[in-house]
Amino acid sequence: MLDVREIDLSAVREQVDTVLEDFIEDKARAAVGRKLPPEVAGTLRDFLTAGGKRIRALLCVVGWHAAGGGEGEDRTAILRVAASLELFVAFALIHDDIMDDSATRRGRPAVHRALRTRLGPSPRAERLGAGGALLVGNLALIWAQELLHTAELSVQRRRAVHALYDAMLEEVMYGQYVDVMGIGADDDIDAALQIVRCKTATATVERPLQLGAAVAGADDTTLGLFTELGLPLGEAFQIRDDLLDVFGSADGACAPGLGDLREGKHTVLLARGLRAATAAQRRRLRHLVGRDDLDERGAAEVRAILEETGAREHTEHMITSRYEQVLRVLEASALPPAVSRALHGLAVTATRYTS
Repeated sequence: MLDVREIDLSAVREQVDTVLEDFIEDKARAAVGRKLPPEVAGTLRDFLTAGGKRIRALLCVVGWHAAGGGEGEDRTAILRVAASLELFVAFALIHDDIMDDSATRRGRPAVHRALRTRLGPSPRAERLGAGGALLVGNLALIWAQELLHTAELSVQRRRAVHALYDAMLEEVMYGQYVDVMGIGADDDIDAALQIVRCKTATATVERPLQLGAAVAGADDTTLGLFTELGLPLGEAFQIRDDLLDVFGSADGACAPGLGDLREGKHTVLLARGLRAATAAQRRRLRHLVGRDDLDERGAAEVRAILEETGAREHTEHMITSRYEQVLRVLEASALPPAVSRALHGLAVTATRYTS
């Protein structure tokens, strides 16, 4: 494995953003030339520039470094694969917001809500807005695949990269299905964790690391290490995200919300609360959670119960234990110091905040 002095994650983020900007700009120009709606590319551009820490893209490039990619080498292929992941995330989030009927995403109206507003007072605006957003999300996925397919790789490496990417797509779709269909009792912590693993954990950390490593021709040992490291970190990332949605962050950077509670999302936090609740508390949780009209007063009651049952504290412990597991894996690994430092920093980011 190649050792480097330091991986400049800020520079990587800028390089990935440049690939995305150039790619979307090309798509917008092509749409005008072919008399296709240019606002589709514009909608995706707005979505991509609204925020996000590019954690998946950064992990992909770090995985590439871990498997021997490095300075002085052509970075075109790895940056296209990393940028592809960000378009895949755009697809997943746009569709997720449609299924949840989320009002906002990263401080802006969700795509389906923005399209609904653009259509005006038409009685069909809600349905057409959701349909339009569905198609914008589909194009994001198609373009993610195009970026992946146009990354110049040897036949053997291309096969490995595409196999990992296909596995990631399949895992996320199964995770979304289980989440939407509500499989498992609402107090089933194992079922909630299974949703986390399929829907988020693998696609957030494990697969991006493995994809980057595969671009550099990684062996099975390195890919296995990234499973050992990626799954607990990915779980911690999603559990933190669910906790922040309900309680916000201590520094006020993330305000508590109503989205997951109104949706009745099957989270580890809620499952733990229901499992530990008294009969009376359980009745109140089941009465309040999942209501479209849940207000701040009702949400405050839910939060109080989650505090009283120890669900919030237990969930924090789950995040901490997974973070510590990641540190143990890093300490025992033979990864180059620069790679280990980069992964440690990304682990802190992933377990404290969301992307």
